[in-house]
Amino acid sequence: MPLFQLILVALIQGITEFLPISSSGHLILLPGLTGMQDQGQAIDVAVHVGTLAAVIIYFWSDVREGLIGLPRALTGRLDTPGARLAMGLIVATIPTVIFGAFLHFSGLSDALRSVTVIGWTMLGFGIVLYVADQKGDTRKTSSDWGLGDALIMGLWQMVALIPGTSRSGITITGARQLGYAREDGARVAMLMSIPTIIASGVLLGTEVALDANMALMRDMGIAALLSMVSALVALSIMMRLLKSVSFTPYVIYRVILGVVLLVIAYS
Repeated sequence: MPLFQLILVALIQGITEFLPISSSGHLILLPGLTGMQDQGQAIDVAVHVGTLAAVIIYFWSDVREGLIGLPRALTGRLDTPGARLAMGLIVATIPTVIFGAFLHFSGLSDALRSVTVIGWTMLGFGIVLYVADQKGDTRKTSSDWGLGDALIMGLWQMVALIPGTSRSGITITGARQLGYAREDGARVAMLMSIPTIIASGVLLGTEVALDANMALMRDMGIAALLSMVSALVALSIMMRLLKSVSFTPYVIYRVILGVVLLVIAYS
């Protein structure tokens, strides 16, 4: 793959993965609107590994606590914050894994990769985010996250498998609807991405590994590194801004892009 396209794909993934504007939608639109060659599954896996590394680094204290609590969670002892966090992440991931496997093996995942679908999801779920953000309470913090809220947010996250929805956007929408403050809702949503990205990476990575070669491995390494760096920057900026800024700027971007895509799709 040309270096310029490789850099472009990595930067798009890194910047958009944790912003509520849909990384998968932008990656699909890149070849669809520019005529560039589709980057392929291998590069998709690589850039997701990069963003996975970014969220683990940024939220390392939470990740460490969850890892320490994982053995207790697996034995049903939810008596520590780490154990409750680990079990919450497991519960939140199950709906996405089931729905994702269905879409992948049924072939529907490819059928949904269209400008029309992305246009409608960008527009529709952007409005849903705005309503949830404006109407949502702010009484809950990340420490209030329990299994009930984890399941509800997991069901919201499941919908993100439709291109253009945005995994971070839809889970933040669910968090705001449940009454979490903006920064705390985003924090939980970002932590939820870790097992989800791992699950999708394992599913797609197994297939990619069978066809990998040295040139492809080099491209994947470059893409992973660049997406990690750009994701760290984007995540850091967003979390700082949420202390004083709502999600409205992202909603405006989604609505404008959605309308433009629908005009293109139906013209």
